[in-house]
Amino acid sequence: MNRWEGLEEFVAVVECASFSRAAERLRVSSSHVSRQVALLEERLQARLLYRTTRKVSLTEAGQTFFARCQRLIEERDEAFLAITDLHRAPTGLLRMTAAVAYGERFIVPIVNAFMAQYPQLRVEIELTNRVMDLVHEGFDLAIRLGRLENSSLVASRIAPRALYLCAAPAYLERYGRPHSLSELAGHNCLIGTGDTWPFRQDGREHLFKPAGNWRCNSGQAVLDAALRGLGLCQLPDYYVLDPLRRGELVSLLEANQPPDTAVWAVSPQRRYPLPKVRLLVEALKAGLAGLPEYQSGRSA
Repeated sequence: MNRWEGLEEFVAVVECASFSRAAERLRVSSSHVSRQVALLEERLQARLLYRTTRKVSLTEAGQTFFARCQRLIEERDEAFLAITDLHRAPTGLLRMTAAVAYGERFIVPIVNAFMAQYPQLRVEIELTNRVMDLVHEGFDLAIRLGRLENSSLVASRIAPRALYLCAAPAYLERYGRPHSLSELAGHNCLIGTGDTWPFRQDGREHLFKPAGNWRCNSGQAVLDAALRGLGLCQLPDYYVLDPLRRGELVSLLEANQPPDTAVWAVSPQRRYPLPKVRLLVEALKAGLAGLPEYQSGRSA
């Protein structure tokens, strides 16, 4: 006797609330489903379902048994899927989103290389600085920077991300170098997308509200203004590491640098994770790790 017999039919009946709809889902006859459930109840010596001409409902024993059976079947299906995915090339459409500047510079080239490896896959990329609702707007994957808000999304860390407070030597010669967080209020700050700059002070996070005569929602534009000596900036490592190495910028208040955050790949929760998403996330992680921007300094 196969101890799995009847479990799938029982779960399908409960989920469909009907023997006939369960039979349609399983592509068998209604009599087969009814017989398998009856044999299951006989083996268990317990009634699992109340049956009427209009309604199917769980008994108390059925409620307990259903929760266990549902998990068993899900884990069985996921086990089979994990093996078959090893031999299956990704196909179909994958919709993803990323921030404009970071997406153009880092994400899109890696996705393009991935597409060359899997030409049967279709990819749509929307570059936007708006935080998209992945579920309601139909996205399979998003690349997000910094700290994640608590959500129901599945997140995978694909690269580190460190923030640096910087200024050009010309600005520091003219206005002096800040030696503490309290001195930042006396400096012109080049403001990007965030209204606050995070720092670390006495082992805790400290948020500073920058003020200045310049603001733009582009990190590259903030960098250009800083290089021209217009003020202080706080930018991620991938913008400033090269200018720092060349001496075009000076790193400031290094003892107060905030803890490293990350670059994240996030996707909606699914009963069965999409193989194409998993493979692309792995490609992004490997691709970013191989870039010079992530192989030196604190970003190593």
